[in-house]
Amino acid sequence: MFRFVYGIFAKVPSITKTFWSRLKFAWTIGKKNPTEMLMFYTELVKNNGSIFHFNLAGRPYVILNDPDDLKILLSSSNHINKGPEYELLQPWLNDGLLLSSGSKWHSRRKLLTKAFHFKSLHYYNKSMNRHSRILIKKLLEESTNNNGIYITEYITLCALDIVFETIMGAEINAQENKSNLYIQCIKQACRSTIDRMFTFWLWNYLVYRISATGRKFIKAVKVLHNYTDEIIIKKKEMFKNNKENEKLEIEGKTLNKSFLDLLLEVLSNNPGQMTDKDIREELDTFLFEGHDTSSISLTMTIILLGMYPDIQDKVRNELLGIFGDSDRDASIQDLNSMQYLDAVIKESLRIYPSVPYITRKLETSLTLKNYTIPQNTVLGIFPYILHKNEKIFTNPEEFIPERFLDESNKEAFLFGYLPFSAGPRNCIGQKYVMYQMKTILSTILRKSKIETLAKREDIQISMELILRLNSPIKMQFYAI
Repeated sequence: MFRFVYGIFAKVPSITKTFWSRLKFAWTIGKKNPTEMLMFYTELVKNNGSIFHFNLAGRPYVILNDPDDLKILLSSSNHINKGPEYELLQPWLNDGLLLSSGSKWHSRRKLLTKAFHFKSLHYYNKSMNRHSRILIKKLLEESTNNNGIYITEYITLCALDIVFETIMGAEINAQENKSNLYIQCIKQACRSTIDRMFTFWLWNYLVYRISATGRKFIKAVKVLHNYTDEIIIKKKEMFKNNKENEKLEIEGKTLNKSFLDLLLEVLSNNPGQMTDKDIREELDTFLFEGHDTSSISLTMTIILLGMYPDIQDKVRNELLGIFGDSDRDASIQDLNSMQYLDAVIKESLRIYPSVPYITRKLETSLTLKNYTIPQNTVLGIFPYILHKNEKIFTNPEEFIPERFLDESNKEAFLFGYLPFSAGPRNCIGQKYVMYQMKTILSTILRKSKIETLAKREDIQISMELILRLNSPIKMQFYAI
């Protein structure tokens, strides 16, 4: 079998053709830290082209960076299985939408789409506005008391508050320093997963579970699972006994429903399709994805806005045209009207995509534009690198939101711009994330002027499961 696979890969440009080249490559990768990885792969693409092969730890990888090939892969409803890196999250997220595959993924995606439809987003609006106001209040207070602040923690806690309330239907009050145990366990679970990801011998779960970081992970996940289980039990009991929500909707009043509430409604019409454990793994998945990815996206967008005052002023002028002097909450209609802010967010996600790389493992062979890739190959996609392609994006290192307002760019961006992936396995929550980011950013910009006390070249990022900001970038917020 290995001779067969090697024969096929002989047609694909390879950087590990011999035993010694594989050993050298594995050694090189092993010495890299997370802050070096993106630059390392950027150089590989630059030197080896838009498709090439390597073997790492006995696994065959093919890196794709051509939009035509990406369209073939990502449009397929057959090649949807995630790569082996995602398996490290399995003890926490089990077989939720992020990790599941095959018929389970197809049926679960169809079911969850009913509960996560964009028409349901108005249920989350009040929560997003309330926690955004708490955030800007804290940012202004801390800026008054300090000569520059680091915003990452503030943004993360705000995102946790919003995601927990809108997904779970319960308050965690992270910004008010409550529920400390739960927050510490989320951080520990994320930290331990990253430790495992970059330590090859911990990939074996038996070894991992007896390691120090593995024991911390197991303890943290137990707390998270128990917390979610308790919420599910309470919500199911409320759903069974309380019909008041239906009466309020008939009267035309706006309700605050969580994703869990909506999911239970869907399941009431589709009995037997999900157990409590199934529900838990989806809630845990959305909580993990929803707060972590949006936190880094918001952080990088705010930093960029603070570096480009002219762009910041354009956003503020757009908001003035929408709200005038009113201090009211941002409605769904308001959010849909924020076209320039939408372009700013998209441009920020182009330069700093929250998910810098994606992998797929082929269950069957895949025929691309010029090559056929055999089954069991792991395909690697780097949105971070793809988004710097000069053939797709003019002056790719420059921050130019206007490129996303140009209708002529839409076709080129279709599979050349992948902050939320694309095709059938794209991010189910991308509308939710965009609404969340618009609510937070518009609230901040309506009440403050932002200044970043650093330059673009000071920004240092690392490649983990998501993008991470590693450099201490200080910000200042001035009330207006």
